[in-house]
Amino acid sequence: MTVRVLVVDDQALFREALRTLLDAQPEITVAGEAGDGAEALRRGAELAPDVVLMDLRMPVLDGVGAIRRFRVEQPAVRLIALTTFDDDEDVFAALRAGALGYLLKDVPSARLVEAVLAAARGESVLQPSVAAKVVARVAQLPDPVPSPRPQPLVDPLSERELQVLRLLARGLSNREIAGELFLAAGTVKNHVTNVLVKLAVRDRTQAALRAHALDLLGP
Repeated sequence: MTVRVLVVDDQALFREALRTLLDAQPEITVAGEAGDGAEALRRGAELAPDVVLMDLRMPVLDGVGAIRRFRVEQPAVRLIALTTFDDDEDVFAALRAGALGYLLKDVPSARLVEAVLAAARGESVLQPSVAAKVVARVAQLPDPVPSPRPQPLVDPLSERELQVLRLLARGLSNREIAGELFLAAGTVKNHVTNVLVKLAVRDRTQAALRAHALDLLGP
């Protein structure tokens, strides 16, 4: 199935560049564009995209406000924040609003394509610096009440799966993990699937958080 994408950014030249990049991919088509959050909501209702690439700082209605309204009005749409900024305020505002992913505009083109396809499957996609912020923020949260240490895994991770998990928690894509570990991309995909099953989580962000709770990420 072809993934239909709505590109939202107030810079026409950047929208045009994204359209050129994404339309060149056989699995992706750009269904439309919008220059601000309010227009994005109207275009989203007309076009029913699978994924929206959403800039954050725009006129009329900013990206965080648009993401929040998309989650209410068009809950089936997967939203990825695609912005220049990765300060904590922007990152956590977008994720709290309902963004499934957060990427910076200097992301390599191959990583962006992979992120769009992953988001269409319902997987979270985070810039490595953003993934580190999420894990660090969770680590700083106080427990409201004392809680028992999480139970160890019924089916422990292999050494290779642990390596994959630690790179995954840093926000690396399957392709980047394959390069780090000198493995085939298909092999990494299988390891990631096994990791998610053994951790009993749905996506990569949840895997990173559970790994932190189980103290699997190392120093």
